[in-house]
Amino acid sequence: MGVATSARPKARTGLSTARKAQNMVMGGLILLATLLVVAPLILIFVYLIREGIGAVNLDFFTKVPAPEGETGGGLLNAITGSLIMLAMASVFGVLIGLAGGIFLAEYPRHPLMPGIRLVSDVLAGIPAIVMGLVAYGLIVLNFGFSGFAGALALGFLMIPIVVRTTEEVLKLVPQTVREAGLSLGLPQWLVTLKIVLPAAAGGIITGVMLALARVAGEAAPLIFTAFGNPNINFDPSKPMSALPLEIYRGATSAYDENQRMAKAGALLLIVLIFVTSLLARRFSRKV
Repeated sequence: MGVATSARPKARTGLSTARKAQNMVMGGLILLATLLVVAPLILIFVYLIREGIGAVNLDFFTKVPAPEGETGGGLLNAITGSLIMLAMASVFGVLIGLAGGIFLAEYPRHPLMPGIRLVSDVLAGIPAIVMGLVAYGLIVLNFGFSGFAGALALGFLMIPIVVRTTEEVLKLVPQTVREAGLSLGLPQWLVTLKIVLPAAAGGIITGVMLALARVAGEAAPLIFTAFGNPNINFDPSKPMSALPLEIYRGATSAYDENQRMAKAGALLLIVLIFVTSLLARRFSRKV
């Protein structure tokens, strides 16, 4: 008995050592995989800072692009256009996405639910350039290039993100909250509007911000819709510039100054997306 008793601690010690070794190995592999994923992003960010930070000055935010090959100028037209089109796209994409997410979460037995879910899943898998072609066929062929067409394409891209986020966040609201409202004699639509939605507001805002970050850097759909404009334009019925368009134009230019301005625009766009993602994470903690 004494021999058997003394052998047990050694076996446990050996097992504990083996588990610690396995944990260290797996932890090292996870750390290596994380570095492999993050390293390219860090390298891109460092490259843009090194190459484009010199063009970020007061003129960058207050002037329009200079003629091809000339120094100076800025991207005020692109910044203004991006803000206007993202605002319009948010109105379109958020309203439809929010309605779709509410329908999928609150009316799971409705006959239309499978069809709406299918449409949402299909939209989530369609490439951005196809959305641009859809907006081109609907708007541009009939009314010409415009900020409206660009906002429509971006709104199409936002819809599936908002739908999926809204649905998942609403499912996190306890069913007892809905039952409490229904027990008071309130109709289901009023319970959803006055009780369920406020309870899930933080998560819905997170989804909207993630959708904005997703579409803010899209250039392909805007080439077919907004087209671009070298001047500041507040009329969305006319061609409008955007940061992704100016980045694309400058990156494909043969002049070093235009390429440097494109790198500065890319740096600004990454910073804006990074800030938006941080705000989304902050709101998500309140859910």
